[in-house]
Amino acid sequence: MSQTTSTGTPAVALDSIAAGRYFWEDLPVGFKYQTSSRTITESDIVSFAALTGDMNRAHVDDETARSGLFGKRIAHGLLVESYMAGLNTRTIVNQLLEPSMLALLGTECRFLKPTFVGDTISVEIEVIETRPSSKSDRGIVKFRRSAISQRGEVVVECIVSMMFKRRGSE
Repeated sequence: MSQTTSTGTPAVALDSIAAGRYFWEDLPVGFKYQTSSRTITESDIVSFAALTGDMNRAHVDDETARSGLFGKRIAHGLLVESYMAGLNTRTIVNQLLEPSMLALLGTECRFLKPTFVGDTISVEIEVIETRPSSKSDRGIVKFRRSAISQRGEVVVECIVSMMFKRRGSE
């Protein structure tokens, strides 16, 4: 896992790591990290369809999907987005941020390419914007999360806005 700024310098002071907690100030623009991977299975798609009630034929009907745009069934975009969030929560960076997380403010996703049964995705995450909030003890961070397939293609890209505690706010 790479944790550097765009200039290649360490992004977080060692004392922050030793304290076991990151704050808003520890997330400069350009900070990047990557998740482990996950393979999308037939069971994932069927379970997601049952859980959400999204029985769109592009996801659950082989015959219809064969004659569709992609020639076979595709994973739900929101399933892939959910796995992106789940993969992020397993990173050390996220675990160090959790005590300072205050709120998920929003997500905006683009589904760029289909994800099929058997595709394996990992997520590249980059801080693309930071700003203080209207309250001095909080700050806003925008992350770009990109789901990368085993083919090296970005299949989903999300902009995720979150609010964090600022250092010294406790």
